[in-house]
Amino acid sequence: MRAVTLAHETDWQGWRRATRALVLAEVAADQIIWSVGGENDLLAESAAFADAAGTFNVPRAVVELSETAIQAREPERFAWLYRLVLRAHRGERHLLDDAADPEVQRVQRLAQAVRRDTHKMRAFLRFRTVQEDGAQRYVAWFEPSHFIVEANAPFFVRRFATMTWSILTPYRSAHWNGTELSFGPGAQPADVPDDDALEAYWRAYFSSIFNPARLKVGAMQSEMPKKYWRNLPEAVAIPDLIRSASGRTEQMLEQDMRPPKAMPLAPLRARAAQAGTEAKGSPLAELAERAAECRNCPLWEPATQVVFGEGPGGARLMLIGEQPGDQEDLVGRPFVGPAGQLLDRALEEAEIDRQTVYVTNAVKHFKFVPRGKRRIHAKPDTVEIVACSPWLNAERETVKPGLLVLLGATAARAVLGRAVTISRERGERITMPGGQAAFVTVHPSFLLRLPDEESKSREYRAFVADLRRAASIIAEIDAAA
Repeated sequence: MRAVTLAHETDWQGWRRATRALVLAEVAADQIIWSVGGENDLLAESAAFADAAGTFNVPRAVVELSETAIQAREPERFAWLYRLVLRAHRGERHLLDDAADPEVQRVQRLAQAVRRDTHKMRAFLRFRTVQEDGAQRYVAWFEPSHFIVEANAPFFVRRFATMTWSILTPYRSAHWNGTELSFGPGAQPADVPDDDALEAYWRAYFSSIFNPARLKVGAMQSEMPKKYWRNLPEAVAIPDLIRSASGRTEQMLEQDMRPPKAMPLAPLRARAAQAGTEAKGSPLAELAERAAECRNCPLWEPATQVVFGEGPGGARLMLIGEQPGDQEDLVGRPFVGPAGQLLDRALEEAEIDRQTVYVTNAVKHFKFVPRGKRRIHAKPDTVEIVACSPWLNAERETVKPGLLVLLGATAARAVLGRAVTISRERGERITMPGGQAAFVTVHPSFLLRLPDEESKSREYRAFVADLRRAASIIAEIDAAA
């Protein structure tokens, strides 16, 4: 008998190293005892595995399946995975294609369970704030069904790169200090604070997006099992939301019968004239008046007013942002808040006169979550982006700019019709159907969220360079016309 002791439950590199040596030695699967952390059978012969002298290849699909399934909470998984690799090495190159193979089935079930657990962790993990030495840190408690912490940690690093956080689980803990990811031993629920200011935010947000007309209790509990509720701040509101669903649905139906809020149209006409789109009767002024009565999505009701685009009717450059912010909603003009002031400064440094540019947003109403006296920005979803798309398309058709500068992922998605990774497509000229050009860069609010002055300065210079590049593209387009 051969004994293999792995360093920890997801010691992928240790398992691969041992598997390579054992397969090259033609050791049968039933001649190996796999264990973690010194739990070997006392009668087994201990064996240490250095890197094997030889090599062999198995299908990439077998490797990827094994890398996922090794995270499962199943004591026999190491042996089961070894059997698949050994079979592939012995000539069964397409064994995964046989869906009826019992050994393949049991490993596939492990991988499916891991993927489900991974989805639940990403959906239901909630951070809470902790003060440490005068600095703010975020801590989350989660109880996964499988050993998924190590494989999931890079996802949270990408999503919360600017935060300092710890994810605690009974098995293992992950820690991110802003530059380095590390792992430590498991923890207890008591290591996480009971409550903080984020709790109220999550409850308010969940309650505000809850649609009682679409309530299906069975489906909700299937997607959000009760085992996760005790760690979800919004779960406190679920029973009351379920009980009140019927009444809230009737209230929504009654509200739908009310006429839309009357919006003051004189300021819209005045701004259109000031922006060079001419006075009452111009195509853009008429669009703005019609948009003021838009009810394509529910965002119109809590917002103060529609925030339509502004700028010359024949602008060669159109800047498209995500949505109006708090100050834009109150004033009724796009890009007048902190992000707009930063945009003005960047345009000036890029030698672009804002008065020659048409500025608008993909979504025309401010989406927010109330938090005390403050209104916290909430990212528009696909339904709201699609609901506003006729107005954005009408602006593009009316202005006919030579170049669309897409500020951020939401604007890029609204125009390009697909998810966009800013870092991958930033600064490249994109030719769209019909010949119109588009150009992706960051939203100015991204610069405001950066944690330190060095990062802000670096990214601001890059943003100005993007705007200069946009101006040069317009010059190239006009020269070629």
